[in-house]
Amino acid sequence: MILEMFMKLNYTEKQHIYEMLKDEMHPNDYDDSIIDEVRLSRFEDGYTCPHCASKEVVRYGKSKGKQRYKCKTCEKYFNDFTGTPMAYTHKPELWLKYMNCMIKGMSLRESAKILKVSHVTLFYWRHKILSGIKQIENKVFRDIVEADETYFLYSEKGKRKIEGRKPRKRGGASKYRGISKEQVCVLVARDRSKSTVSEVACMGRINKATIEDKIGNLISENTTLCTDAWKSYSTFALERNLAHYKLNASERKYVIKNIYHIQNVNSFHSNLKNWIKRFKGVAANI
Repeated sequence: MILEMFMKLNYTEKQHIYEMLKDEMHPNDYDDSIIDEVRLSRFEDGYTCPHCASKEVVRYGKSKGKQRYKCKTCEKYFNDFTGTPMAYTHKPELWLKYMNCMIKGMSLRESAKILKVSHVTLFYWRHKILSGIKQIENKVFRDIVEADETYFLYSEKGKRKIEGRKPRKRGGASKYRGISKEQVCVLVARDRSKSTVSEVACMGRINKATIEDKIGNLISENTTLCTDAWKSYSTFALERNLAHYKLNASERKYVIKNIYHIQNVNSFHSNLKNWIKRFKGVAANI
């Protein structure tokens, strides 16, 4: 009886009930896991003061349930969240839940119903999370690196006055065929250990200078580069003296020597587009 009623609910209502049951059965899982994750990542080389970078740090009791630390050098206090996007937030136990909602492509209002907070609060949390992601330093790629770009139609969703063209209805289509200046280029590079860079690169076709700017500092001389046949990648690889394998889809060349391909990047493109599609259009920021 209950299961039949549950199956008649829409996705958001089912998600809401799921989160409520999870809270009831495991109320502290999110709180403990996110604090432990932050602590391990921040202090993997030992406790360090975020104010003066000193290692002379001691535990100094707790404040509002959070572990507090004191620096013997500058005599300032801090906790596990000081200097992170989560600093000064009143409900850190909800952050991991909201990140889960973001990954699922849920809207602010849908997430707000599940978390029981204002959608305005989640709007600011989202920007803090995105800002924190931008601050993460990418590690140098290793061995085989796949690189390819994908494109999204330029959008000014939410802008009151659009200049130069008429507003499109629910996304619409470009007035030009193929790749044009109306499309946002997103460059994705990934090695076989799954270290990934995914960045908005430019408008229209990517060039060698943009490739150099986005991933040049992550490529070593021992890197083997796998790309499509676009000439900018060839120029980049030639100037860097890199081993370079070009996969030409028009010639049905998808794998070379059973190991060199760009299938991981293409899979990432597919997942990215499916995720973005849930938001019914996203304003481009370039």
